Amino acid sequence: MRVLAAMSGGVDSAVAAARAHDAGHDVTGVHLALARNPQTYRTGARGCCTLEDSRDARRAADVIGIPFYVWDMADQFHANVVDDFVAEYAAGRTPNPCLRCNEKIKFEAVLDRAVALGFDAVVTGHHARLDGEGRLRRSVDEGKDQSYVLAVLTQGQLDRAVFPLGDSTKAQVREEAAARGLAVADKPDSHDICFIADGDTKGFLQRQLGDAPGDIVDGRTGERLGSHNGAYGYTIGQRKGLDLRVPAADGRPRYVLSITPVTNTVTVGPREDLEVGVVTASKVIWHGTSTPVECEVQLRAHGEVYPATVTVEGDTLTARLASPARGVAAGQAIVAYQRSDEGDVVLGSATITASAPLLAAHA
Repeated sequence: MRVLAAMSGGVDSAVAAARAHDAGHDVTGVHLALARNPQTYRTGARGCCTLEDSRDARRAADVIGIPFYVWDMADQFHANVVDDFVAEYAAGRTPNPCLRCNEKIKFEAVLDRAVALGFDAVVTGHHARLDGEGRLRRSVDEGKDQSYVLAVLTQGQLDRAVFPLGDSTKAQVREEAAARGLAVADKPDSHDICFIADGDTKGFLQRQLGDAPGDIVDGRTGERLGSHNGAYGYTIGQRKGLDLRVPAADGRPRYVLSITPVTNTVTVGPREDLEVGVVTASKVIWHGTSTPVECEVQLRAHGEVYPATVTVEGDTLTARLASPARGVAAGQAIVAYQRSDEGDVVLGSATITASAPLLAAHA
């Protein structure tokens, strides 16, 4: 099989490419240049959009013995990931840029170009598995599992994807990289958002959107408790950095309950007011299982899972949770899993649009 290996410059993608080569595939490595100006993105080992990463990927391809190219996808990345990130926050939602990058860049733009060039599939270093029926499953290393951010892929995209690392732990991948003589064996994992150079998300959004002063109000009484310079600087469930001028009568901390862009208002309240039992979502990707279905849902990357009853009607997914979840934010993904002895299977995903209190789940 002729495959294109997406090589980020990290240890996972290097070992994935090497395994594909060992399996007898005709492998070509490609590094995605995603930054319009790489110097404005992260440097060192903290991101996936650096000049160092490009060089590391090339060196890994040389060791493996495969052809290597760099594809400039900076404009597509900026339009589909960076601009989307800013627009979602401006609309009061909390996006996941890694999920959007997988959807729009690695498994849409890259896969489409690869197929047009005659490749059969795209190989990546994601920690996830595809079973014999082409179903997406969690990695055996649940701490590194990335099925959540891959659940936006269609079945057609999954059919042209290869994830060689799903049956290995991260420690095993690093050991193998060292044994292969790959210099990235001990390279730290990337963290945070790759296109925010200093890791200051609030500062980045402020530079993009400007100051937009508004009120912080109590969710139960409507009392004005303080002010903010931009509602985009807050996320559901946030506790720190609220700078409230009026303390709670009971002395307990307050959390962000909701963000309303129309009135530019941030609403706060006690922790128990974050509890939700019904989650509604749109942009559904569903893999054929009839609903309603008893399953488990994950509401954020590396977050808890909750038993739920999921129903899909048209482009709307509704999850009725068996126990309350907190900090559920519109814009994040909800991913449904079916637990099995062979590993959790992804049933589908959707983008969260709204949530309701636990009582509504049993109405």
